[in-house]
Amino acid sequence: MHYVIGDIHNDLKKLKQILKQINITKDDELIVLGDVFDRGGGNADPFGVYCALAGLQGKCSWIRGNHDDWLANYTYEYFNTPEKKRHKLAPYGYNSFELLRQRITEVDMMNIADLIKGLPLQKELELEGKKYLFAHAMTSYPDVREDDRYYIRGTMDIDCFFFEGIDGYISMCGHTPTDSIVWKKDRRYLDEPGNSIWHNDRHNVYLLDCGCGFAGGRLACLCLETKERFYA
Repeated sequence: MHYVIGDIHNDLKKLKQILKQINITKDDELIVLGDVFDRGGGNADPFGVYCALAGLQGKCSWIRGNHDDWLANYTYEYFNTPEKKRHKLAPYGYNSFELLRQRITEVDMMNIADLIKGLPLQKELELEGKKYLFAHAMTSYPDVREDDRYYIRGTMDIDCFFFEGIDGYISMCGHTPTDSIVWKKDRRYLDEPGNSIWHNDRHNVYLLDCGCGFAGGRLACLCLETKERFYA
C-alpha cells in the first residue's frame, strides 16, 4: 500500500498514532509531504519524529517542506559561524533547533541538515493507471522545473493551482492548512469540514495539512489504493 501523510510539525504523539493505525509493513511506502519539523506544542519531539520515520519497516519518501528547509539553513549558518560570534545570530524562529541541540551532537545535526537538503522537491508515482505528483506546497508538470520556492512555499497563483491542478495528474500537497481555506464551506472536504483532507472539484488536487502542530489540529493520512483516511 501507499500512504500519504500531511505536515507532522514535530508532533511525535500524533505520528505514532497514525503509524499504529496504518500498521505499515516492509512492502508499504509512506510518502511524507514535508514540514516534519517545527511547532508541535507539548508533543514537540523533532528527534523522536526523525527516528520514527527513519525506523519504518517500509519505504519512506520524504518531500522537502519550507520548515524543513529553514531548519537546515539555520543549522548550516549556526555551526559554520565561529563559536565566539554565534551570540550575534538571531535565534531560530521555531523550537526545533534548540530541541535537537538538547538531544544530539553538532555532527548529527549537520547530517540531518544534509539529509534535508538532499530531499526531493517533487515525487512522481504511477499507480493503478493514475499518475500522482507529490510536493509540499504546489506541484508542476514533471518536465517543467520550477525554482525551490515554488514547490516548498507556493506562488501567488496557488489558489488557481488548488482549483485547476496539473492536467493528467493527481496532486497531493500539504503546506496550506485545510481549516484556513477561505472557501471551506464548499463541501469539498472528504470528512467533516475544517481539519480534514480537502479536494477540488476536479479531484486532481488533495490537501493533507490538517493543522498538526497547532492547537486543535490533526495529522492526516490517506491510502492511495483504498482511499481510506486516518486521523490523529
